[in-house]
Amino acid sequence: MTSKIVLAYSGGLDTSVICRWLQETYQAEVVTFTADIGQGKEVALARAKAEAMGVKEIHIEDLCREFVRDYVFPMFRGNTVYEGEYLLGTSIARPLIARRLVEIAAETGAEAISHGATGKGNDQVRFELGAYALNPDITVIAPWREWNLNSREALMDFCEKHQIPVDFSRGDKSPYSMDANLLHISYEGDRLEDPWVEPAEDMWRWTVAPETAPDQAAVIEIDFVAGDPVAIDGEGLDPEVLLLRLNEVGGAHGVGRSDIVENRFVGMKARGCYETPGGTILLKAHRAIESITLDREVMHLKDELMPRYAKLIYNGFWWSPERKVLQVLLDESQKPVNGRVRQKLYKGAVSVLGRWAPEDSLYDADVVTFADDGGAYHQADATGFIRLNALRLRLGARKGRKLVE
Repeated sequence: MTSKIVLAYSGGLDTSVICRWLQETYQAEVVTFTADIGQGKEVALARAKAEAMGVKEIHIEDLCREFVRDYVFPMFRGNTVYEGEYLLGTSIARPLIARRLVEIAAETGAEAISHGATGKGNDQVRFELGAYALNPDITVIAPWREWNLNSREALMDFCEKHQIPVDFSRGDKSPYSMDANLLHISYEGDRLEDPWVEPAEDMWRWTVAPETAPDQAAVIEIDFVAGDPVAIDGEGLDPEVLLLRLNEVGGAHGVGRSDIVENRFVGMKARGCYETPGGTILLKAHRAIESITLDREVMHLKDELMPRYAKLIYNGFWWSPERKVLQVLLDESQKPVNGRVRQKLYKGAVSVLGRWAPEDSLYDADVVTFADDGGAYHQADATGFIRLNALRLRLGARKGRKLVE
């Protein structure tokens, strides 16, 4: 018998219904956990809403710094992008929440944890894989896979029957399913379910339309130490403040919008729209500083491993042994990634203007110049280099194995 359950609680309609449903279905005490990772004003309302539900143990934690420092920045060391476009804003938040759910369960003597993720999405997988990796004996309760409240109307009926105070009315349908944190804000559902339909301009919360962005570009400089950003325009900033600052300047210049149809781990394709202004700026800057500080083969190895690393995060395997091994490699590769990148933000675009790494740059202007470099590189040496690399191509051609018909 489960006597105490820790619920990942936002205070919204779904988790408010789940809270009461758990109390009645399992006859259990519910402990709520709300993680503040930059999602905004809803955090301030969570305590009052939990109290109204009769919850005695309420955990609300500011995890913004930990989220950016220990999850976002390590992920960005790999220049991590899922399926070429998605910067994994939702995915990277789930392992932190899963960890705290398990820890709070241990601290409060709870036998189970619960979440509000639906049975069609990726988050159920991310929460539960993370929880089982951290505590193989934990019990996970996923109401959306158990109950029959499968519509908004059913949820509202449940609220009326059980006198649950909610901030919704039957006539005001929330148009999108949204998730926000310091890295991004996402939008799914409603008109976005038709991949041919353009998102409404009033949907976007963080970014102005590139067409209406300022005519005057913004130029910023970002300093990196061991692959992580530490300063903007020479001002040292804590991780969460730095990302927030980049979100603000990027959003003001229309940077960071994306409209994606992605492959969910559970097997279906789903359309999502994302605003990731700070992440878009950081990704471009990080690749720029790596371009002059990383060895060629190390850079290429990272690029080969990145899709695998991105898939692990997207699919919920942050706490897996293979992700941890890959992280060690990525972290080791970042030791020489120190320097400064200058960028221009203009009407939705991010351009690199300059890269500077006085101690760790592998770029040597004396070698790369077209002029005589004084002996560091002999152009005639390229003759033998080309002959050796052409050998197999010439042998194949002589045997009539044409590369192009």
